[in-house]
Amino acid sequence: MSSRERILERIRKAQGRGGSKPSGAELEAVETYLRAHPRGTLPKVEADLVARFRARAEATQCTTEEVTAKAEVPAAVARYLKSSDLPLAGCVWPQLDDLDWKGAGLALEPRAANSQDAVGVTGAFAAIAETGTLMFASGPDTPAAVSLLPETHVAVVSARRIVAHMEEAWDLARAELGQLPRAINFVSGPSRTADIDQTIVLGAHGPYRVHIVLVRS
Repeated sequence: MSSRERILERIRKAQGRGGSKPSGAELEAVETYLRAHPRGTLPKVEADLVARFRARAEATQCTTEEVTAKAEVPAAVARYLKSSDLPLAGCVWPQLDDLDWKGAGLALEPRAANSQDAVGVTGAFAAIAETGTLMFASGPDTPAAVSLLPETHVAVVSARRIVAHMEEAWDLARAELGQLPRAINFVSGPSRTADIDQTIVLGAHGPYRVHIVLVRS
């Protein structure tokens, strides 16, 4: 049993429940509650979800590029890094290790990020058109550090994973992941703060820049 499971087990015992995981009856009770409390009104997100997502992401100071197929991603990432005079080395999600990074002139290692990595390349679990937000689900092949530690974060997003609202992104997580992972992160543009004199400073708690490569097919 992991440390996380032991902690959850202690919490459940203190609540008068057994084990580290909810029973089938408890899960059914949650589903019954959700069905009895319908979702509130959501703002309309009209037209092309990809176009809306790009517009909102760029409004949060991301940059974007669109490609037609996943095989084109390494060349697109190399193009962005070279045009911005950024390092061509760093880390990438193991989930994306099947792409030909070396052929595009990139030295990206499939692993979690460390303090020496200037560039991190990730996929995304989903993307939200309403706000231009990226959604990440952590796991062995999708380590959260790759989107959080490097100064430059490049995210590869499939157009098929763009949804209108955050609520739909959570629907996907519940349907596809079963048990939620250790961390779900939402990212809207580069890290920023205005703590000092109300002046926006980028890169305060994470990447200075976020570039998004959208894959149409």
